[in-house]
Amino acid sequence: MVGPADGRLTDELTLLALQARSGDRIALAAFIRHAQPDVWRFVSHLVGIDDADDITQDTFLRAWQALPAYRGDANARTWLLAIARRTCADAIRRRQRQRRLTLRLTAERPHPPERDRAEHWSLTELVELLDPQRREAFTLTQALGCSYTEAAAICGVPIGTIRSRVARARDDLVRQVRSAESA
Repeated sequence: MVGPADGRLTDELTLLALQARSGDRIALAAFIRHAQPDVWRFVSHLVGIDDADDITQDTFLRAWQALPAYRGDANARTWLLAIARRTCADAIRRRQRQRRLTLRLTAERPHPPERDRAEHWSLTELVELLDPQRREAFTLTQALGCSYTEAAAICGVPIGTIRSRVARARDDLVRQVRSAESA
């Protein structure tokens, strides 16, 4: 950890973001290279693997545009994952609008895909079935290793809410696995 001028301790990713903010293109490339795996994993759990590359790219574009205003109050990982979360929310809203428009144009009602109860589910598929807020909290803390404090900052909710969402997500996953095993 390296300390900036005001004496606060700063992690490597935050230091790269601060250097990139000052116009250092090498630091920007290193920042993206270091952060990309976590951002992609988080995004893929929120919007799905098919859209993860595009949403990850959009996240970094938004981060690059917002970089001049980044003050380093939160560590760069927390700041970047918060941007990723908002980018995912925008993509989901856009997808929902497109679906509604398609439904109006075709006058068809959506039918959820039917699955054979005996079919094996992957963990990724089970996580995708979670309520979006629970999936978000679970992915941040369990897949990306964010602390509950970081996850709360990223999601903009109290830490107790994150703890509750993660606990409920675990309960939901256990229920889903038991249900699949009993089928």
